[in-house]
Amino acid sequence: MSDIKIEWSLENAAGDWLFEAGDIAQDAALNSAIMVSLFTDRIATPDYKPTDGTTDRRGWWGDTYRDSPIGSRLWQLNRAKKVGQTPILLQAKDYCKEALEWLIEDGIATAIDVRTQWLSSNMLSIDITITKPDNTKSRPFRFSWTWPA
Repeated sequence: MSDIKIEWSLENAAGDWLFEAGDIAQDAALNSAIMVSLFTDRIATPDYKPTDGTTDRRGWWGDTYRDSPIGSRLWQLNRAKKVGQTPILLQAKDYCKEALEWLIEDGIATAIDVRTQWLSSNMLSIDITITKPDNTKSRPFRFSWTWPA
């Protein structure tokens, strides 16, 4: 199964569609699904209080018509104070696991391993390994996320 190919740039901490011979390139669907799940803004929980003075809980407009939202809440860490190393890393890991939980619910995976670490003072690394129903593990998926200044 294939999907639109999204290439992740570690330097820019962003993904973009690729084109080949004037057409949208194709890639393994799992890779694209993981990127969309992690880097689409999931709506914040009702108890979330934005620190920018607004009431914007963000989220994808299409979730209005869905039973469960897509995306992750990594965006909520944009304004979090990076005090200490561990709390932010654990929160990022939890947000990633929450965003990918649908893979288990849909039978695409039986387990999801997420590891987070600091690459630099403003760059978070996210490494993901998926255990498939046949008990094989995916190649590691690696993404970086730039911490706002």
